[in-house]
Amino acid sequence: MPDCPEHDMIDDHSSSPTAGTLSCADAIATLWDYLDGELSPEREAAMRAHLAACGPCLHHHEFERAFLDAVATARTSDPAPPALRSRVIEMLRAQGLLP
Repeated sequence: MPDCPEHDMIDDHSSSPTAGTLSCADAIATLWDYLDGELSPEREAAMRAHLAACGPCLHHHEFERAFLDAVATARTSDPAPPALRSRVIEMLRAQGLLP
């Protein structure tokens, strides 16, 4: 797979489109929504096209996919004990993070 010419010129994911209809900046900003399956069919197709043409963005995708897979694997099916859950909720409320 060829590298994206955008990444040859700059390495900060600028907003000029080169791979597909998404720029690298748009692709990176949209990556989590893509991984979560939350994009419209058109936007998902644009993301797939960008990833097929842009090695650096594909690398980000592969890393973030691996991260999500690792989190899913590490997660246990046992919920937190009720007492722990209550304490966490109380602490979040005390910090104003929950109503």
